[in-house]
Amino acid sequence: MKTVTVIGGGITGLCTMYYLQKQLKEKEIPARLVLVEKNPYLGGKMHTAREKGFIMETGADSIVARYPSVMELVKELDFESEVVYNETGISYIHTNNELHAIPKDSVFGIPMTLESLKASTLISEEGKQRVLKDEEIPNTKFTKESSIGDFLEYFLGKEIVKKQIAPVLAGVYSGDIYKLSIASTLPYLVDYKNEYGSIMKGLQANREKFEREANKKFLSFKNGLSQLIDRMEELLVDVEIYKDTETVLVEKKEQRYEISFANGEKLESDVVVLALPNQVVKQVLNNDELNPYFNKFKNASAITMYVGFDLPDSILPKDGTGFIVSYNSDLLCNASTWTSRKWKHTSTEGNLLVRLFYKESNPRYQELVKMSDEELTKVALNDIQLSLNIEAQPTIVNITKWIDAMPTYDLAHHEALQEIITKLDNLYPNLYIAGCSYFGVGIGACIDNGKETANQIINNFLNNSD
Repeated sequence: MKTVTVIGGGITGLCTMYYLQKQLKEKEIPARLVLVEKNPYLGGKMHTAREKGFIMETGADSIVARYPSVMELVKELDFESEVVYNETGISYIHTNNELHAIPKDSVFGIPMTLESLKASTLISEEGKQRVLKDEEIPNTKFTKESSIGDFLEYFLGKEIVKKQIAPVLAGVYSGDIYKLSIASTLPYLVDYKNEYGSIMKGLQANREKFEREANKKFLSFKNGLSQLIDRMEELLVDVEIYKDTETVLVEKKEQRYEISFANGEKLESDVVVLALPNQVVKQVLNNDELNPYFNKFKNASAITMYVGFDLPDSILPKDGTGFIVSYNSDLLCNASTWTSRKWKHTSTEGNLLVRLFYKESNPRYQELVKMSDEELTKVALNDIQLSLNIEAQPTIVNITKWIDAMPTYDLAHHEALQEIITKLDNLYPNLYIAGCSYFGVGIGACIDNGKETANQIINNFLNNSD
């Protein structure tokens, strides 16, 4: 009987093990399944804190609902009754120390209609006319591997990209849009440009699809995202789960692998899945031949802060759900979500809960990351006062620092991924890498990746299990 070990109990590792257990049962293949996690809890970045009537997520605050695998998993877990959806409303961009609504009928700040373009208070009349020239410019050089920033600026003009699109895209994808590929962000835009002659016409032709996705676009659970993690753990009945167990080395020993842990214990395994951040995969394999390849993957850092008040959520601007900070602003944060407005379940008493984001791209990030929690709290309260005119003292502050933990998919990512997969196939048969460092950011992408990893293990290695 073979042993399969998944190292890393985040959402990717959990999904790998969940679908592996399911397929092994269906195919009646005997195997020993082991899941190893260094933290005292499963879920990784997907972790919920609950305190003083507030529900706060240390990582992503929700799951993009459009991934077919998301609702498929929720249904398999018999968890549909626990699902909650986001409230829809107005998102803003903060610039010139004012909140400007991101126009209705836009996708990541890109207008779908002429009315949406005209309604923008963020760009000049000249900038709007430049957007309309898109249909006069043929696409003769851009592919899905091109820079999304270069692509949008070439066809729509610099002003709308700088003032309206870049703040939104950079906020979602945690990187410089001129260093991110179209494939890793909005791959359909190239198809729209080529098919319809202009980006806006392509978006308008597919408007119904985007409007459908905008309604109930994100989902969470009544008691936070950790509910999903707890439910999956509950169902892993055939899996040995080891928490508080840090992996320090994975070595190939003939046809098997020896896994060494920080507590001095060892485990032998036939198949290993490293569902870990790229820098941790590099450390546990400790292979000088592979290090140059691992070094090609990039990460960013961020500080996120929740601030809760004994104030009614209704003091927020009507229908607003948050804002992204553009240039020429006195705010230090990069973005803010009005969490209690966007997610009603996060505030049991209807009190105000605000989340602020401070990213590595912030000019003052190096100063911020060295601050104490007390100093960071002062920064956050100042940002809240400037943006919302609220001067009250908070009832709770929750701070999370993600240092080099936010994968960014630059233009070299796809090639780097193919290189490392080829190298691992040659040097480490029956060993897989998985997770958001490699196969897509966002919980939906991680669910897909976990399911695909389980499929590969079944197809390639366990059909001939002893």
